[in-house]
Amino acid sequence: MALETLNLKNQELLEDIKNLKSYLETQKQSLDEEKADVERLLKIQLLQKGESEKTKKDQEYFLRLTETQYQKYLKEKEETEKKAAEIRARIFELIGVPEAPTFGEALEIAKYVERITGVRPALLLAVMTQESNIGKNVGQCYLKNPATGDGVTSDGKPVSKVMKPSRDVEPFLQITKELGRDPYNTPVSCPIPSVGGYGGAMGPAQFIPSTWMKYREGVKKITGKAADPWDIKDAFLAAALYLADYGATKQTSDAEWKAAMIYFSGSTNTKYRFYGDSVIKIASQYEEDIKVIEGRGLTQL
Repeated sequence: MALETLNLKNQELLEDIKNLKSYLETQKQSLDEEKADVERLLKIQLLQKGESEKTKKDQEYFLRLTETQYQKYLKEKEETEKKAAEIRARIFELIGVPEAPTFGEALEIAKYVERITGVRPALLLAVMTQESNIGKNVGQCYLKNPATGDGVTSDGKPVSKVMKPSRDVEPFLQITKELGRDPYNTPVSCPIPSVGGYGGAMGPAQFIPSTWMKYREGVKKITGKAADPWDIKDAFLAAALYLADYGATKQTSDAEWKAAMIYFSGSTNTKYRFYGDSVIKIASQYEEDIKVIEGRGLTQL
C-alpha cells in the first residue's frame, strides 16, 4: 500500500514537473517574442531618429543661407527640374517598335527590370540604344522563303540570308505563330553584306530567334504571358536576363563591359571591343541623365 502511494506521488510529481517545464517554455517563448518586438521597435525608433535628424539638418542648412544664396539655390533647382523634364521627354529610339517611348518611360521600364534582374538601368538602356543603332544601320527585312532563309528589304528588294534556315527559321515560325503574327510580314534585321552572315534579329533587343527561345520562358514566368520580342517590356526583360547571366549584376565597369561584349558577340574577343567600349560610354552618359531626373544632379550650396 505504501509503495502504491509512493508511486502515485511520483507520478503527480512528474506531472507537476512536466507542467512546470511547459509553463517555463511558454514563458521563454513569450519573452523571446517580447524581446524581438522590443528590438523591432528600437530599429523603428532609430529610423525615426535618423529621419528627424535629417529634417533638422535640412532646416538648419536653409536657415544658414543668405538671401542671395537661397535665390541662387532656387534658380539652380528650377534649372535642374527643367533639364530633368527635357531628359524625361526625350525620345528613346528603339528598333522594331511602331512607337518609341520617351527616355522617362524607358527608364521606368529599366528600373522595373532592375528590381527583378539586378541589372543597372543605365547599362540596359545603353545596350538597347547600341542594338537599335545597329538595327537602324543594317535596316529591316522580311523573311519570304523559309527553306532558304531569303527575303526582301523594307522597300521590296530581294535579299538573301535574311535568316539562317538551320538555326533560326523554325524558332521564328514558332514564335510568330504563338503571338499571332504573320511571319512573312514581321520585320527582322537585314544581313550585313560585307560580313556575309545572316540577319534575322528581332525587336528592340535584337535577339535572333534561336537565342530568344532560351529566354522566353524566363520572361513568361515574370510577366505571366507569352514572351514577345517586339514588346518593349519583354525585350528589356530578356536583354537584362541575358546580361545578368554573364555577370552584369556585379555592376562594375569591367563586369558590365564583359556582359555587353558577350551580348554582342558571344565572347569578349577584343576585336569587337568598340561595342563594349561604346556601351560603357553611353551608360555613363545615361547615368548622369538619371541623376538629374532623380534630383541627384542638384549641387548643395
